[in-house]
Amino acid sequence: MRRVVVTGLGAVTPLAVGVRHTWKRLLDSQCGVVSLLDRSSHFADLPSQVAACVPTGTVDSGGWNAKEWLDPGDERRMALFSQYSIAAATEALRDAGWSPSSHLELERTGVCLGSGIGSLDDAYNMSVAYSTGGHKKVSPLFVPRLLINLAAGHITIKYGFRGPNHAASTACTTGAHAIGDAGRFIQFGDADVMVAGGAEACIHPLAIAGFARAKSLATAWNDQPHLSSRPFDRDRAGFVMGEGSGVMVLEELEHAKRRGARIYAELKGYGLSADAHHITAPPTDGSGALLSMRRALQNAGIAPERVDYVNAHATSTPQGDAAENRAIKTLFDGARRPAEINVSSTKGAVGHLLGAAGSVEALFTVLAVHENILPPTLNLENPGDPPEEFDCNYVPKTPQQHGVEAAISNSFGFGGTNASLCFAKLEYSGGMGRVR
Repeated sequence: MRRVVVTGLGAVTPLAVGVRHTWKRLLDSQCGVVSLLDRSSHFADLPSQVAACVPTGTVDSGGWNAKEWLDPGDERRMALFSQYSIAAATEALRDAGWSPSSHLELERTGVCLGSGIGSLDDAYNMSVAYSTGGHKKVSPLFVPRLLINLAAGHITIKYGFRGPNHAASTACTTGAHAIGDAGRFIQFGDADVMVAGGAEACIHPLAIAGFARAKSLATAWNDQPHLSSRPFDRDRAGFVMGEGSGVMVLEELEHAKRRGARIYAELKGYGLSADAHHITAPPTDGSGALLSMRRALQNAGIAPERVDYVNAHATSTPQGDAAENRAIKTLFDGARRPAEINVSSTKGAVGHLLGAAGSVEALFTVLAVHENILPPTLNLENPGDPPEEFDCNYVPKTPQQHGVEAAISNSFGFGGTNASLCFAKLEYSGGMGRVR
């Protein structure tokens, strides 16, 4: 089977625009959650008034300015989630040093990038325009801006890539599924290089209202936004919506070696499962998450005792965090003592990026492997509830230096869809051992 490695990274996140700005601020325990009242008065009557928003500014300062990333006319043609994906993909390709020009290279390079919701702004605004003014008030760009696969499509058009042009849309598992699917396109010979990830930009009053009515969002920290996302904490009370994009360049190993590419890590395994339980809530025992992780490790040929870090999906909801925690402890049962299980959720810093969450968190996991550092779980004061079940090392508040040979990144979504990615150092030599 062809081996797949990560050779480029790109990110637009609530911490910063750019991978290095984002990673530094994450390791400095900074938080990208802000008050929505500073953005618009339309959020004033909503139960949740916080979100993790991409900061504005220049690229040198880690801020977002569309004109620094887009060609003339793109801002009108592209929805915001597509704009974020173009920026993240551009950075990832530059980071990988991959700029193919030959017919064969372009045919062997593809894109697999999706979104969970896409352009809610366009859906809402055009619905209002149609309702008040009829069909002539609907923009001819409405459908192209709305379609989730247009983020991938715009990237292929911009760079001339003629390989697989694919988009996943599996709620909050989208980014992880896109990366895993892209890896398999390479493994099975459909491409040599894939640009993969997810994007989301739906911080809109309607989205906040919908998730709030589903009792999914944090509402108790409106006056202290930076404290609102608190994975694994006893006082966690809902997730914080975020926006952005995470993109990585995946490459067939020998192809990367021939051109002397820098290799961050190897994508060793990919596991998928369904909860088959409930449209929004996981089973309390975390059985779906456990199956996803086990399949990823079986695919990787890596035993649980050889996994040094888990980047958890943990969104800061009472039921979700508890179920995933049980799944992780069950995975490592007999392989590691709870105190030796290193788990963190970076959602304390960036919120929940929905369709982009899996790709941004996979990117953090790759950097953890590459740099031997565990990113922190912010706002973790008292693990629980109950505390006796939350007895792993959750990397509270500040990062920890730790050798990371192999790591798992988890993503779970509404509808009970689960994905786990396993990354490892290229020179990893661990054995399969037992995977129960």
